[in-house]
Amino acid sequence: MKTSQEEINDWSCSQLSQLQDNADCAFDGAMITLVPITDAAHLVHGPNGCIGNYWGGRDSLSSGSLMYRTCFTSDMEESDIIFGGAKKLYRAILELQRRYKPAAIFVYSTCVSALIGDDINGACRSAKETIGIPVIPVDAPGFVGHKNQGIWLATEALLEYVIGTAEPDNITPYDINLIGEYNIGGDIWNILPLLEKLGIRVLAKITGDARYQEICYAHRAKLNVVNSSAKAMLKMANKMTERFDIPYITESFYGVDNLNRCLRNIAAKLGESELQARTEDLINAETTALNHQLAFYLPHLQNKRILIDIAHFNSWAILSVIQYLGIEISVTSSKKINQNERLRIQRLLGENGKIFKTEIPQIIKEHKPDLLIASSNYQVTAMQAEIPFLDITRERKSPYTGYAGIVTLAQELYTNFASPVWEQVHKSAPWD
Repeated sequence: MKTSQEEINDWSCSQLSQLQDNADCAFDGAMITLVPITDAAHLVHGPNGCIGNYWGGRDSLSSGSLMYRTCFTSDMEESDIIFGGAKKLYRAILELQRRYKPAAIFVYSTCVSALIGDDINGACRSAKETIGIPVIPVDAPGFVGHKNQGIWLATEALLEYVIGTAEPDNITPYDINLIGEYNIGGDIWNILPLLEKLGIRVLAKITGDARYQEICYAHRAKLNVVNSSAKAMLKMANKMTERFDIPYITESFYGVDNLNRCLRNIAAKLGESELQARTEDLINAETTALNHQLAFYLPHLQNKRILIDIAHFNSWAILSVIQYLGIEISVTSSKKINQNERLRIQRLLGENGKIFKTEIPQIIKEHKPDLLIASSNYQVTAMQAEIPFLDITRERKSPYTGYAGIVTLAQELYTNFASPVWEQVHKSAPWD
């Protein structure tokens, strides 16, 4: 076994949706959604090559169990394709439980197992009766659609088999769920302390750094807070409103304005004036502390010019963070954008913001930015141009959410600009 923040948020969702509709598969979307449940085992029913589709591709971090880091597969072979692999899947589930003792087991169908008609639902039911722990089928083979479809199918599995199956020991008036935050680089750990200071309890995280049991309790929350980038999760939030009468809001945790708005909206939805007053006090204290922490870095970042490739959602998420630092921003995109989108981007960047149509190497050569922010595909381009590079894709290691995330980004930018390697790189060779 193996400049308007709402517009930035709207644009982020639009860009993310387009990217997801143009790449990857439903199986990938289902894995992205559910694998961050850290104490569960995730078993892929298909050839062993399918397990490479997710693991290692996103750095979703855990504060506890590392069960989710282990790859499991039923390892379907030619004989299983001919005679069926359901019995092999059943045996794999039993062996997995015997050896690893997970809190639950998620079983994912793949293109191969779905095409031959393997009954993973039946195998999961039988295995659950035998081993006595939840075994959840996730019927999201790659060919049924793109990544967004897989995310929706994964949330359907949570709604059908997980949410509402257990009760918390206690509930409070300030219980909320965070939906669509996968804790990439530890993003969620910048948000939880702020909510705790306000006395707000995150009942369930769906699904970054989540435990299986907490998701079972999610139906008892008073409010769902949906990450504005997780457009496919809005269907889940709507379903929970219909089924459990839980209202939802969509928010972003990137940038001061976004975060302040998020905290205020949560307090307003929970509906107590005392909580709203505490929220204002927290915002004032955190903003003051943030400006104090940034005082060292800001002089070193002034008059710097950054080129951002907006083809990836994380580039747009970080845009509101960079703007707070007062850095000149230019953007380009490896994806085609129409005229309306260009006008929207220009409004976001202001009069001084530049939008380029040409390729990144040509832009660097002609306009000489001080740093490039893009996916890892362009790291060599930055090296050849002898300028610093920052990779903020799904494999990133740093959290940029919350007030602390702005400090983290300022530190990383300062480190890039101040590195002694650039002085050496730009010197003439001794023999010239």
